[in-house]
Amino acid sequence: MVMQPTATVSTREAVMALRFIAKDPHTDGKDCPTAWVDDEAGEILFQGWKAREETLAKCRETGPIPETEAVVRIPFRMIPAIREACDVAERVRL
Repeated sequence: MVMQPTATVSTREAVMALRFIAKDPHTDGKDCPTAWVDDEAGEILFQGWKAREETLAKCRETGPIPETEAVVRIPFRMIPAIREACDVAERVRL
């Protein structure tokens, strides 16, 4: 996967530097699962498909899902992007 340069995103909460990792290679490149690394916050971010209510109900069997959190679906084919995001995040910490 080819990493793109880091982009700075400004929000009301904070200014963060996001490093784009990859989009789902089997989608149109617009509305698709995506992975980023936030170097400054030390976080990995994922965009995925919203989980259906029946999936959320099963997830809640292990505990509540706070309003500030979300359950998203990411296809197995994104595993290389997830691994890459983890590797990038580990290198940032060193």
